[in-house]
Amino acid sequence: MHLDGAALRHNLALARASAPGRRIWAVIKADGYGHGMEWVADNLAETADGFAVSCLEEAEALRAAGIGAPILMLQGPRRESDWVRCEALGLQPVLHDESQLPALDVFRGRLPGLWVKLDTGMHRLGFAPLKAQPLFEQLRRHPAAAGGLHWMTHLACADRPDHPQNRAQLDAFGDAVRELPGLCSFANSAAVLSGLAAGGTPCDWIRPGIMLYGPSPIEAEEGPERGLRPVMTVTAPLIAVKTVAPGEHVGYGATWTARQATRAGVVAMGYADGYPRHAPSGTPARVRGEVCPLIGRVSMDMLEVDLTGIPDARVGDPVTLWGDQLPVERVARAAGTIGYELLTRVAGRLQRSAG
Repeated sequence: MHLDGAALRHNLALARASAPGRRIWAVIKADGYGHGMEWVADNLAETADGFAVSCLEEAEALRAAGIGAPILMLQGPRRESDWVRCEALGLQPVLHDESQLPALDVFRGRLPGLWVKLDTGMHRLGFAPLKAQPLFEQLRRHPAAAGGLHWMTHLACADRPDHPQNRAQLDAFGDAVRELPGLCSFANSAAVLSGLAAGGTPCDWIRPGIMLYGPSPIEAEEGPERGLRPVMTVTAPLIAVKTVAPGEHVGYGATWTARQATRAGVVAMGYADGYPRHAPSGTPARVRGEVCPLIGRVSMDMLEVDLTGIPDARVGDPVTLWGDQLPVERVARAAGTIGYELLTRVAGRLQRSAG
């Protein structure tokens, strides 16, 4: 697996150009979407305004690695000790549920920022928009808000820019926070690329995640269509090439049958490495710059591809499973999933190189 730091920085620059004047929380949760959280943070240290993580453990790992940038913690503290730890690490946590308030009431520390999440229609985390004003009155003099009390929400359908849910959520968010002091954030990758962050709804910070790594979050698009570059390229070698006679089968369950004499290549990559077991025959791979289809079921450590149309392919040739010249969205679509899942499931036993 090769990681391209220049591509990562290019994608962040594209996010900034798509939402001029906004600051950027670079979302690096889930081990940097499978790319390595510390590696991503190191590569974006000079260009991101801050980093967004999911939980306290991820924030602690960043601080232990020497990352001093602002950190937004998307799943906020649950216990008083969590709030104390946020103060010690200089984190900006998110308040998103009534159950967090008792511990916050006891906590008397000061934070560099406290964000309140409003549920404008996704119905996952967040307070009802009508609670914004009462929460402001309750929290504005709390020591935890000494560094600023800010507002955020999350869009459910930004991957479909014309979906009416987007307008409904943005209107609800704007109505709730427009007269309140503090900074605002709602724009994930899809909202950034679709131009929603450049509209009239208050938005001081954007939160690009998946687009930083190359895929497009917009439905039915691929990253290169938006000028994004893949950061992760996953390759594995051909370890055998053989001819399968017409009528013979390939792989467990004999699910694929050769209709003609077929050159089958065995690739040292399987579901234990993070390749989706449910990927069907026909899922694309690339060998020597040519596309070749997966044949048969994916095994734990191996999969097979049809090399009939690539007569020069030999044992030892690298096979691209996704990445450079093969967008991860294309592989994910064939496998009935999304690029996010493939990137975040890559197993640790793959050897990494970075540039």
